[in-house]
Amino acid sequence: MSVLAIDAGTTGMTALIVDETGRIAARGYQEFPQHFPQPGWVEHSPEEIWAATLAAVTAATRSFSGELTALGITNQRETIVLWDRETLGSPRRAIVWQDRRTASICERLKEEGHEERVTELTGLRLDPYFSGTKLVWIQENEPHTWALVESGRYAIGTIDSYLIARMTRGLHHVTDVSNASRTLLFDLERGDWSDELCGLFGVPRDALPDLVPNWGADITTDPRTFLGLTLPICGQAGDQQSALFGQACFEVGDSKCTYGTGSFILTNTGSSIERSDAGLLSTAAWRSPEGEMTYAVEGAIFVTGAAVQWLRDGLGIIGSAAETEAIARSVEDSGDVVFVPALTGLGAPYWDPHARGTIVGLTRGTTKAHLVRATLEAIAFEVRDVLETMPALSNLRVDGGAAANDLLCQLQADQVGVPVSRPTQVETTGLGAAFLAGLGSGVWSSFDEIRETWSVDRTFDPTLGREHADAAYAKWQDAVSRSRNWA
Repeated sequence: MSVLAIDAGTTGMTALIVDETGRIAARGYQEFPQHFPQPGWVEHSPEEIWAATLAAVTAATRSFSGELTALGITNQRETIVLWDRETLGSPRRAIVWQDRRTASICERLKEEGHEERVTELTGLRLDPYFSGTKLVWIQENEPHTWALVESGRYAIGTIDSYLIARMTRGLHHVTDVSNASRTLLFDLERGDWSDELCGLFGVPRDALPDLVPNWGADITTDPRTFLGLTLPICGQAGDQQSALFGQACFEVGDSKCTYGTGSFILTNTGSSIERSDAGLLSTAAWRSPEGEMTYAVEGAIFVTGAAVQWLRDGLGIIGSAAETEAIARSVEDSGDVVFVPALTGLGAPYWDPHARGTIVGLTRGTTKAHLVRATLEAIAFEVRDVLETMPALSNLRVDGGAAANDLLCQLQADQVGVPVSRPTQVETTGLGAAFLAGLGSGVWSSFDEIRETWSVDRTFDPTLGREHADAAYAKWQDAVSRSRNWA
């Protein structure tokens, strides 16, 4: 028995076929374009996302001859999509989680005294990162579009909702608690949409998706629109919660760090909502078919892998992300260059939407190798920023594409001062979606069976003395202070 998992990332779509041992039997990938209509704005075309989904699934299934049992979906979470319920066409591009256009709306809501209540209900904060203020922006700037939301013609959803609508020819408009809890419209304790928050943000409740459990939902794809495949969609979760599941972090206190477009550190807090005064978020992790909620505390970093992509696409100084390790190893250190990749502001623990990317310490002797190494160091520093606000860890599990970079893993271990464990399967975001779907369809019968599929590829122990690590971190903190409140 095998499961198809779709990982709808920020820059591309990945389709994985996972067998009952947890092995990835086939894989397909398709990038899609990023659109930057103004500085600080980031958009995606929903139609391009759908086309990339079909291309990635086609590539995976073409090289697989077995039988598929179920489908799981994981996705970039805070990106918001509108679509026509009848035609499934989208009236505008999706506004991406990285988009900063709503900074002034957030400031206005804070000045009106709403942030404390919003945080109490949602576990989040008023930041452009989350979906609610993106919907306020559409209301205020595109009234004709919003009128069709209010009339019931247009649906609102996250990327998983949109994909499921396309796969089922519009029959289902659903999401799960892990995605809903990132919208600023979800009451974390009640586990449901909040009428109070919908009123605050002016969002009609009927435009939002229905909530389904993270595994075992009764939804089936329509073969007429989904490549001839008739599959039960038995699992779904936002990407970071999916990675937590894929790392088998089922016990209270289990933590993971995913290196993706951004980096996200999550710790399982079980049935308790843990509140943080240090810039961390409280969020839903998953909900069982029986209604039992599991929560997590999260540190969200907006730009890590995206900084490497910027080196490739924006500056043209590398040809691929895979080159970064060899280039960075060609120099002993960064030559005192520090790069703060606040290309879309700063997330946890600073939450500064006005911060901007900053490179300090440049000299005539600086080479591209120094900048590449400074980029990898920046990722390690950003993760340490978050972990400094969390209870001490004895080990950090890492995953995501950049986890394949041995130098990055070593830099990370040196900065956080604990061993860093890399699993055999680093694509744990997609793996988590497969596990959820397999749990919902009977491929795996329990968390224990899933845990047995997880294994360590390599553990990186700290090798740099704490004095040297702390000195480098102090320079990073100085550079961060210079990047803040720039825009």
